[in-house]
Amino acid sequence: MDVLELSRWQFGITTVYHFLMVPLTISLSLLVAAMQTAWVRTGDLKYLKMTKFWGKLLLINFAMGVVTGIVQEFQFGMNWSAYSRFVGDVFGAPLAMEGLVAFFVESTFLGLWIFGWDRLPKKVHLACAWAFSLATIASAYFILAANSWMQHPVGAELVDGRPRLTSIWAVLTNNTVLAAFPHTIFGAFSVAAAFLVGIAAWHLWRRTDEIPVWRSSLKLGAWVGVAAFAGLAASGDIQGKLMFEQQPMKMAAAEALCHTEEPASFSVFAIGDVTSPNCEDVKSLTVPALLSFLAHNDFSSEVKGIQDLVPLYQEKYGTNYPVDERLGELSGKPIDYVPALPVTYWGFRLMIGFGALSAFAGVAALWLTRGGRMPRGRWFPRLALASIATPFLGNSFGWIFTEMGRQPFVVVPNPSGVDGVWMFTARAVSQTTVGEVLTSLIALTLVYGALACVEVFLIRRYVRAGVAGVMPPDKPDKPADDVLAFAY
Repeated sequence: MDVLELSRWQFGITTVYHFLMVPLTISLSLLVAAMQTAWVRTGDLKYLKMTKFWGKLLLINFAMGVVTGIVQEFQFGMNWSAYSRFVGDVFGAPLAMEGLVAFFVESTFLGLWIFGWDRLPKKVHLACAWAFSLATIASAYFILAANSWMQHPVGAELVDGRPRLTSIWAVLTNNTVLAAFPHTIFGAFSVAAAFLVGIAAWHLWRRTDEIPVWRSSLKLGAWVGVAAFAGLAASGDIQGKLMFEQQPMKMAAAEALCHTEEPASFSVFAIGDVTSPNCEDVKSLTVPALLSFLAHNDFSSEVKGIQDLVPLYQEKYGTNYPVDERLGELSGKPIDYVPALPVTYWGFRLMIGFGALSAFAGVAALWLTRGGRMPRGRWFPRLALASIATPFLGNSFGWIFTEMGRQPFVVVPNPSGVDGVWMFTARAVSQTTVGEVLTSLIALTLVYGALACVEVFLIRRYVRAGVAGVMPPDKPDKPADDVLAFAY
């Protein structure tokens, strides 16, 4: 293994791990703020208990997300210094806005929310919860703006071999981020929805106290999960059409579409080796003309296949890497413009499949709790607990598809302009040694594994403790005002 491959493995491992925390923080923060709003408006103690319980799990997840997220930006200098020098004038702007604006607001108001329960007026304290949750949304937007610029460079010009920012507004309103942002947020809500459904179903199955808390949490999670999947389908369609325009090779790889078709069929799944260049050994279950509709909104348009796209890429960006010792083994070698087909093809389907499974659990929860009913039997809590993993997996496969599907580029060329603003991944890596990268890869993987154990232990501990772990027990001889005084 060379430095490039090890660096990609390290960034992939740390990024996927970090992104397990991010969507739960984004969505659960908004749901907790909504729970607290319901309590402030109604005075119903049930909503206070929900706020306290789910808020505790949010804090644990947020703390782990901060720790793992710090490493992400360090890696740009550690393993990708050539990339950092190339895009720093543009890429640094949205990252700075995320750190200086969104994250500082996020952490400040989270601190006020944590320590202000018995010190701040109700509405001021509630405002802190909303400020924190909205700041997480802003933080996600700035990060996605930076990532979307790598997928579709805008608002820059090439000066002395490096892109120079000409319009931060163009970067922040890039049509790629405008499509990716809602898709990512809906994906985040599917995570929190499954989290609520799984944990609440388990407590209902145990027949513990606080049935109203768990029943309300279950129904909230179920409705959010179903709505999130509908949002994912709509926003995913918009994002897919943009990808067909901006990164046609990625979408051809997502379908393992070797040859141009008119109209093009959508492959539901394939049996055989999808890496076969002629697709002769691949048998697919297809939906006729559906891929044409997904690409261009009609059922008769042409969709170019991999074999016809490769010559177009070679004509624009070259057939061979430059002869440069910094490229290592790739120096002077032919450029492979086709991403890893098994990863893109199956990653795309696993993303959709796990998202659908998560929505199914939400539909099942709504059906079993209709008309005041309570879920019976062991199958549903087991299904609900298992479904917690499905949106996490769906989000992870979605990001793996998005990032690996753009290879061999780390900054993808804009097909409609911004001449010269693109970069091969092979040219982005730092001039480090295999031993240095391998050492950091092993160390970070072990540390992240330990952090995963800590988070699972803490989450499990507070989930098992239930409401009693975050609230004083109700006592018949204890006035209700005393219980409320615990919060304020």
